[in-house]
Amino acid sequence: MKQFIMDFKEFVSRGNVMDMAVGVVVGGAFTKIINSLVENIITPFLGLITGKVDLTALRLVIIPAGEGVEELSLKYGMFLQSLIDFLIIAFSLFCAIKLVTALSKRFEKKHEEVPEETENTPDETVCILREIRDLLEKKD
Repeated sequence: MKQFIMDFKEFVSRGNVMDMAVGVVVGGAFTKIINSLVENIITPFLGLITGKVDLTALRLVIIPAGEGVEELSLKYGMFLQSLIDFLIIAFSLFCAIKLVTALSKRFEKKHEEVPEETENTPDETVCILREIRDLLEKKD
């Protein structure tokens, strides 16, 4: 049991698991933002274009409600709303990935442009030191 706990602790403390946990939390927050964007901005705008139709209210009634019978309907408006949510989330992620890729390429180019210091070979270093020694001896 003690080994199991140690293995679990090692698993949880790995960078991959922590990164994944952060990704899930940020993804949840991102989903809330996208849902709010769709529900509070895009859907009302689409409502103006389509004649003030609430997409979530669209449905095809199969069996109307009656005495003791609940309405049976296909709520295709809810599906359309979910589809719009998905497309916006996918587009947002695509844009974010493109931005990160462009920034990383730009960073790589800047990193490549920086000239690396040339290291002297041992022979060059010895020659330079001899020249300095000779100059110091001439100075005295």
